[in-house]
Amino acid sequence: MADNQGPQGNYDPAGSTQMFRAFVDETPAGGRQTAAAPSGPRVGVIVGVIAAVAVVAAVVWLALV
Repeated sequence: MADNQGPQGNYDPAGSTQMFRAFVDETPAGGRQTAAAPSGPRVGVIVGVIAAVAVVAAVVWLALV
């Protein structure tokens, strides 16, 4: 049985693909793209490692008591 529900080929009736590509290709008002601060993800990793060490220390302390 053939699938006759959708349009054939690459035709996009709503134009959503073209609008998305135009949105992605836009540059900010200054004309230059700025990179995110590299310290953001690094802070999250450090906090996660400290939390993991605290959890492991608590488990070891509870196991020994």
